[in-house]
Amino acid sequence: MKLLVTGVTGKFGTKVVETLLKTIPVDKLAVSVRQGDFDHSESLDAAFDGFNRTLLVSAYGDNETRTRQHANAVAAAEQAGVDFIAYTSLAKAQESTNLFAPTHKATEDAILKTGIPYSFLRNNWYLENEVSSIQGVLEGVPWVTSAGDGHANSVYELSGKPLTQKEIASAFGTVLDKEVTVLQLDDAAYVEAMISKNCLAVQSLRSMRAWRPLTDWTRGEMLIKTMDK
Repeated sequence: MKLLVTGVTGKFGTKVVETLLKTIPVDKLAVSVRQGDFDHSESLDAAFDGFNRTLLVSAYGDNETRTRQHANAVAAAEQAGVDFIAYTSLAKAQESTNLFAPTHKATEDAILKTGIPYSFLRNNWYLENEVSSIQGVLEGVPWVTSAGDGHANSVYELSGKPLTQKEIASAFGTVLDKEVTVLQLDDAAYVEAMISKNCLAVQSLRSMRAWRPLTDWTRGEMLIKTMDK
């Protein structure tokens, strides 16, 4: 498997590469550097060629520039036939009124349109965004905000530690003192397996699919940010 990380000359991309170098076994490491300009599709096609997975680090600039550049990168990833895209997005990108949200929403939409499996890494508020407030405090002025205690008009999804299906299976294996094999299927095979094992009557399964497609589950429809209280 070959991983492509964009923006490695920036701070975020540099940290990603440093982490990969520490976590990937030395005997499996093979690093190459490719130059790609988000404003020149030809260079991106060459840069993305031959990679299986990519981390698309959001670019720097105004919304119009970033949206165009990200669209070029997504198109290059699709052209290269990558089978997974991770993108550094913004918290609540699809509905946020944040000044920078339109670019992230457009990029997420572009990735969704390709049909390529993805992960949106929705980063929250960076401390560097508080530089003006920090400077003000250093000069002796109050920290000005209208947020209150932050709980008014809020919704909290309550749960424990989030677990993957593999982690749940492993926990049962520990309790049962036996190895539990996890078999990953695509949606079509999963439906057939449920029907063949009489897990669900065909009509019930059809009703479920009409109510909430299984593809929504695989895309994380049931995955939400929770809060321990």
